[in-house]
Amino acid sequence: MNEQRLKQIKRQYDELQQRLQEPGSWQDPALFARLQRELQELSPVAEAYAEWENTERELLNLEEMLSDPEMKDIAWEEKQELLKQRERQAHTLQLLLLPKDPNDGKNVIMEIRAGVGGEEGALFASDLYRMYSLYAEARHWKIEVVNVSETELGGIKEISFVVEGDSAFSRLKYEGGGHRVQRVPVTESGGRIHTSAATVAVLPQVEEVDFKLDMNELKIDTFRSSGAGGQHVNKTESAIRVTHLPTGLVVECQDERSQYKNKDRALQIMRAKLYEREQEKQHAALAAERRSQVGTGDRSDRIRTYNFPQNRVTDHRLSGEGRSFNLESVINGGLDPLIDALTAADQAEKLAEGEMAE
Repeated sequence: MNEQRLKQIKRQYDELQQRLQEPGSWQDPALFARLQRELQELSPVAEAYAEWENTERELLNLEEMLSDPEMKDIAWEEKQELLKQRERQAHTLQLLLLPKDPNDGKNVIMEIRAGVGGEEGALFASDLYRMYSLYAEARHWKIEVVNVSETELGGIKEISFVVEGDSAFSRLKYEGGGHRVQRVPVTESGGRIHTSAATVAVLPQVEEVDFKLDMNELKIDTFRSSGAGGQHVNKTESAIRVTHLPTGLVVECQDERSQYKNKDRALQIMRAKLYEREQEKQHAALAAERRSQVGTGDRSDRIRTYNFPQNRVTDHRLSGEGRSFNLESVINGGLDPLIDALTAADQAEKLAEGEMAE
């Protein structure tokens, strides 16, 4: 535990509290709002450190009681409890000091594509979209479909959608990669278990202040929507295709009836994709992991397996008994236990890296 850094944060926290009491801060709304934001960011660490310091003081006070024969046994038991408490508090502080992902508070752009397995792969992609929709609903997030290509049996070849909600990226960022399913498809008459796959990509939604698009590098085309929509589909060229000429990246948006809205959403997705590419350049060590999100769609390219006959979901990034979850719960949007386990594993890895660095 880095006590020097903790003391520095505590000093900054105390100074911010003082500044917020000064008349000059009240008279400047922008300054007051900025100071409040900074205080809010530091408060979890400052408060946790204050609790740790209080436990330290209690332990020191017990030393005197331990030398008293009449109080020794009681003091010893209390000391053991305080030592456990201090250990928990120290672990919490270590987690709070981990570098924050700057994208954690952002909304999310997700893309799901059917992989191998033909129609069954498309039906599985549809199941994944339903799973994320139910999860978003449970967390009171909003989902907005940008583009979807469906099959005759109700499967999804490809879908792009935006998830808007508090800290959406921090929860969904672990979903990127290959997802594999093992089950008897509805298209199978012989009752045989098939293995199919779909891929999921997760991108933070970035604003213009984060990444500015050069409109001179974009080619924007309009076309008629190919999805459901009655006469509107045949009469209105509201769908938008945006091509980034230097990279060849293409984004289509046809879900909205308004050409303006489709264009705005397509530019948002293009910005997110280009921002992701820029991040890869800046963080070369993480590039392979980020590029691997979409994968090949092959059965062997997977982060997670959904085994229907055994009612089990296995996340291959986790180890031991903690890698398996109830499939019925997960596929119906109960992703929190799985995501919590991935978050804890990620934190443990970062803590281990920090200890090695020290």
